[in-house]
Amino acid sequence: MQLPGLAATGLRTTQFSILAKLKRLGPMTINALARELVMDRTTLGRTMLPLERDGLIRIADGKLDRRSKELHLTKKGADRLRAAGKLWREAQTEFEAAFGGARAAKLRDELHALVSSELGRSLEGGKNRRQPGRATP
Repeated sequence: MQLPGLAATGLRTTQFSILAKLKRLGPMTINALARELVMDRTTLGRTMLPLERDGLIRIADGKLDRRSKELHLTKKGADRLRAAGKLWREAQTEFEAAFGGARAAKLRDELHALVSSELGRSLEGGKNRRQPGRATP
């Protein structure tokens, strides 16, 4: 998904989240970042390729295990994140104005509870498992 505000930076919301997480937590392995973002590792891999291509992140051999790969935010990535952050904050302000500050806060709390719950962990660990008795679209 690409928010209209972020469109000017060329970032999708998932790419913005990757850059923001790397800025906040520093270099990390692909698996660790996927867990932090509650995202499938394969999906993360596809999402980060344009970031690497555009020089916004750098992928290097892991410090502790050279078989693993670590993602690093580049200066260009930090600059793009800074520009996108301003637009992101503006979009959040617009959302809260339209949806209501209290409702927006409650929605964020509920979403955080979902991804932090046992259900969120099981969804992250078994994205492709079909639940018995449920129709798939």
